[in-house]
Amino acid sequence: MIQNIVESVRKIIPGAGGEAAPVIPVVRLAGLIGKASRFQSGLSLATMAGPLKKAFAIKSAPAVALIIDSPGGSPVQSHLIFKRIRALAEEKEKPVLVFVEDVCASGGYMIACAGDEIIVDEASILGSIGVVSAGFGFPEAIKKLGVERRIYTAGESKAILDPFQPEKKADVKRLKAVQEDIHEMFIDLVKERRGEVLRDNPEIFSGLFWAGKSAVSLGLADRIGDLRSVVEEKFGKKARIKVIGGARAPFPRRLFGLGAPFGEALVGAVTGELEERALRSRFGL
Repeated sequence: MIQNIVESVRKIIPGAGGEAAPVIPVVRLAGLIGKASRFQSGLSLATMAGPLKKAFAIKSAPAVALIIDSPGGSPVQSHLIFKRIRALAEEKEKPVLVFVEDVCASGGYMIACAGDEIIVDEASILGSIGVVSAGFGFPEAIKKLGVERRIYTAGESKAILDPFQPEKKADVKRLKAVQEDIHEMFIDLVKERRGEVLRDNPEIFSGLFWAGKSAVSLGLADRIGDLRSVVEEKFGKKARIKVIGGARAPFPRRLFGLGAPFGEALVGAVTGELEERALRSRFGL
């Protein structure tokens, strides 16, 4: 009689009277890295520390899942987020599953390397392991406009790579040296995390990028799949997905809900949207 009651309750309330259905916390990391402001969302340690802490704090969770959709951005914030994820994973002794959506490139891929397993869609874009710095030079333009550039510094290199002055070979050499240091750190990180499955192919670290299947064959990712199917496969069909953290605010809310002048908010929001779109366009998205 008691057993029949227990079985009936189990059918009505999942996990009641027995082992609870596993809960898989999911944290979404989407957008430019390091570009958070009053008017545009962005990924940084400051914005992601809270959701990550909440996800790993769920004691009963057998794993933590991350959804990544980012074309990259700040290497510093990418590295800080990567280190925080690994620190929490080791402290709480939980495996990390990374699911890639549209793009996981540059700093986005650095964060993805925090995962113990990287799962992609066949059309996902991964890679771009490199460092880039881009800008414009206007010295001839200001001459034609009759504008005189005046700049005063304490320190002979304080105005290095000023866009309104002629480019200097020594300045470019200095910038490239900094880029090489960051690139070397990125390469070492990828090799440390993916070394056992990574193919011996120099193009992997050239800044190139690949679609899902090719990324798997190169060892940049582990398998093709999606969040729901992989969670059911690993933890059973009763496993529940619990999204941690709020979704990105809709465009109008970002304009009117911050108590800022409309024009200022509009410029900030539109600039952020255009910058992210420009980055994504590099990957055909």
